[in-house]
Formats: sequence, structure tokens, C-alpha cells
Amino acid sequence: MPESDNPAEIFDRALRRKRRDRAAAYYPAFAFLREHMLEGIAERLDGVKREFTDVLDLGSFDGSFALPGATITRVDAGAAFATRSGGIQADEDRLPFPEASFDLIVSAGVLDQVNDVPGALIQIRRALRPDGLFLGAFAGAGSLATLRQSFLAAEPAARFHPQIDVRSAGDLLSRAGFALPVADVETLTVRYAGIPNLLRDLRGMAAGNLLPRPAPLTRDTLMRAAQNFADRADPDGRTPERFEIVYLTGWAPAPSQPQPARRGSGTTSLAAALKPKI
Repeated sequence: MPESDNPAEIFDRALRRKRRDRAAAYYPAFAFLREHMLEGIAERLDGVKREFTDVLDLGSFDGSFALPGATITRVDAGAAFATRSGGIQADEDRLPFPEASFDLIVSAGVLDQVNDVPGALIQIRRALRPDGLFLGAFAGAGSLATLRQSFLAAEPAARFHPQIDVRSAGDLLSRAGFALPVADVETLTVRYAGIPNLLRDLRGMAAGNLLPRPAPLTRDTLMRAAQNFADRADPDGRTPERFEIVYLTGWAPAPSQPQPARRGSGTTSLAAALKPKI
């Protein structure tokens, strides 16, 4: 059965590889969103007072993620990106690594295009050594809200990916077996002179529509969507668009980590704590 015909798959894997290969040649000109994610990951990594030696860059794009002193293995779903970054080609939910291969795994800008996100997170956790760290970032729920509204007003058709919100992302980390899971979100707003500029950016960052058999996009629909987008512009003629970036932090379990207190192990009752002191 062709990958794109699998009814259990949200995204067309073959189309995703094709789109990533097409974007690879010009990607540095459209890398602003992933660069912003990597800055956020770097800030979180700066707060960790330990060294990492064996690192996986999962969804490597052009290989711009760097960590001095570490050996970095790079993986991308697209052959061209994998080649450019000196890595290997593999899907995020089909990792080829044995357990406990890395002490740090970083993933920026790809988890929102993965068919089996829970499975990918489980594989990430298994590929980490005990007390290894996972840091991820992706465009979550609320991203491209203006573009979505503009197209839906033009034609009610399924053209946009399902999105993961920050609460669900935290739940997925816990379900995947990560210790000390944290999910948080920040908004990046970009202002566009028109819908063609935004669509060009999305193609350039390999973030186009990957749904199997999407509804055909006619010229009339595109023109109506473009007008809807323009109608939402600020007085200077530019329309704000939001990217809601969800950040994930999780640790592979280890005995040395802080453990929650056993239920019922407290030595002071609530009544005693609330009793007025004389």
C-alpha cells in the first residue's frame, strides 16, 4: 500500500520528503522560524549545568544547530536536508537508533508534521540515556490563525493540519514516560504585505500542506482568501500572522532525579497546619 494511501496516516510521508527536498536549496532565506526556536532551546539549555557529549539533532534541516564539544548526529526526513547536514534520512517516528544512544536530543520545527507524535516521543525517550534531556519546539495550536480564517471564509475545505496545544503537548510527554515534563508556549508575530508572501515563506520552510488528497485550490478561492487576508491588515497595509511556538522539556527517568513524595507520607495534617498559632 502506498504511504499516501494509508488511512491511519495524517500526513503524506512521500509528499513531505518531496517538499523538504524542494525547500533545501533555498532554506537559509526562510529559516527565521526555526532560528527563533533554536534560540529558545539554547536559552533552556543554558539553564542546565551539565555537559552533553552525544547529541541527536532530530529534524536537522541545514544542520545549523551546534553545541561546542559535542558529537552531533543529524537526522532529517528529507534526503537533501540529510545530505546537506551530513546526517541520515529517517522519519521522526521511525528512528533507527538503539536504546540509550544519546544524552541530549534536540528537535526544532518538525514535530507538528509527524504522523505518530506519541510514538515519536516514546522513541526519543528510549534513545536517551538515563537522565538524558529532550528539548523540542514546534508550531502549535493557534499558529497561522489569520491564514486559516482567510481560507475558511473563502471556501470551507480541509486545507490545514491539525495542531497540538500546549496542554496536550505536556500530556504527551508524560504519557511517553518522560520525567519532569514541561511544556510552555510563546508567540512570534510576523507582519506580511500580502498572502503570497506568507505562502512563499511556508513553502520555503517546508511547512506547506501535507494532507493526503487535499481539496484543489482554485484561482478564485486563492483570490478570495488573499482579499480576506488583506482586509485584516493594519493601517500600514501589513497583516499580522502568529506562530505559537510550543517548547517541550523532558528527562529520561533516572534514580538520581527528584521524586514526588509518596502519597500519604506527610507527617503533618492539614488541620494542624491550619491551626492558629498562639
